[in-house]
Amino acid sequence: MTLNVNEIRKDFPILGRETAGGRRVIYLDSTATSQKPIQVIEAMNDYYRRSNANIHRGVHTLAEEATALYEGARERIAKFVNAASSREIIYTRNTTESINLVAYSWARANLKAGDLIVLTEMEHHSNLVPWHMLQMERGVELEFIPVTEDGLLDLEAYKTLLNRSPKLVSFAHMSNVLGTINPAAEIIKLAHAAGAVTLVDGAQSVPHLSVDMQALDADFYAFSAHKMCGPTGVGVLYGKTALLEAMPPFLGGGDMIKEVKLRSFRPNTLPHKFEAGTPAIAEAVGFGAAVDYLTQVGMADIAEHEHAITEYALERLEEIPGVKLFGPSADKKGGVAAFTLDGIHPHDVAQILDRDGIAVRAGHHCAQPLHEKFGIPATSRASFYLYSTKDEVDLLVKGLYKVKEMFG
Repeated sequence: MTLNVNEIRKDFPILGRETAGGRRVIYLDSTATSQKPIQVIEAMNDYYRRSNANIHRGVHTLAEEATALYEGARERIAKFVNAASSREIIYTRNTTESINLVAYSWARANLKAGDLIVLTEMEHHSNLVPWHMLQMERGVELEFIPVTEDGLLDLEAYKTLLNRSPKLVSFAHMSNVLGTINPAAEIIKLAHAAGAVTLVDGAQSVPHLSVDMQALDADFYAFSAHKMCGPTGVGVLYGKTALLEAMPPFLGGGDMIKEVKLRSFRPNTLPHKFEAGTPAIAEAVGFGAAVDYLTQVGMADIAEHEHAITEYALERLEEIPGVKLFGPSADKKGGVAAFTLDGIHPHDVAQILDRDGIAVRAGHHCAQPLHEKFGIPATSRASFYLYSTKDEVDLLVKGLYKVKEMFG
C-alpha cells in the first residue's frame, strides 16, 4: 500500500504555514523533531479541557479519568513496541533521560572499576556522555565499535571486543547523522552470548520502523515521543521486568514509594518505582495519541514511503557538483541525508535555504566524534518522514543550486 501523503499532510497544521517571506514551510528536519498531527494536539487539549487532574492519588472523577488516560497511553505504547507488559514501559522525559536512568541505576549498582562498556563511533552524545561520567566516577573502561568509510559498523571488530567480556553493549539502532540502520538483533544476540547486558538508543528507529521488543530481545530500549509525531518532554525506557525490579530507584519523592517512614522507605512496584513526582500527564496522553496515529497509518507503509523518498533524495543530491554525501546507500539507511557542499559552511547552507522556507539542520548533530572520524566539523542534514514529498526534495535541490550560485 502506498501512503496518501497529500491526505496525511492535511493532518499537520504547521505544514500549511508560510514563513515571514511568504514561503511555504518545507520541513526537512524530522530527525531533530517531527511535526505533530491535529489528532495529537487535540488529544492534549481535550485532556486539559475535560480531565485535568493529578494521577494515581485521587478518587474523584477527574483524577480517575486522568489516571485512565495516562495508563491507557502506557498500555498502547507497550503494544506498539510489543513489550511483554506495560510494567516494562517507564515514562521519562526523553531518550537522554532514559539512557541516564540506566547509567545511574543499573550501571552504578552493577559495574565497577575495570568493567568494559562497548559503544560505537556513531553514537549521539546522549549515549556517550553518561558513560564518560561513569568512567570518571567508577573507572569503567569504554571501547568503541568502529564505523567503516561507507557508514556501517565493523562487526568483525565488534566480535573481537566481545572476547574481552564486556558488561554492557549500548548502541544506536539508527544513526541520526548517517541514517545507518544497524543490525540490532544480531548485535544483541552476540552481546548476550558474551554475557553482556544490552541498551539500545531507539530515538531514530521507533518513529520509522516496526520495532518489536520480543524479537529484538534488548534488555533496555530508549525512545522519545517528539520524534514520532508526539509532544516534547516525554519518552520511554523499556526494560525487562527482572532487570527493572532488581534496580534501585533513580529519583526519590512522591509516587515512587510504597511506604515512607522517618528513617526508611520502600519503593513502589513497577513501573511507578521509576516515576517520581507529578509526571508529564498531558504529554503522555499526546504520546498515546501519536502511537494511535502511527498505528492507523501503518509502520510498514511509513518505512516504505521514507525509503522511496530517501532513495530519490540521494539520487538528486548526487547530481549536484560539490556535494558529498555521508552514510550508506538507501537500502541500508533511514530517512536521513547528511552532506557537505564544497567550500561552503553547513550553517551558511542552512541559513540560505531558510530564506526559501526550507528547514534543514546544520552542525555536528550531537555527534562530534563521528564528524571527527570523517574529518569534518559539521554537515548539513535533510531528514524525511511520513509527510515528506519528492516535490520537497526537488525544492531542496533547487535551493542548493541557489546556494552554490551565491557563493560563486
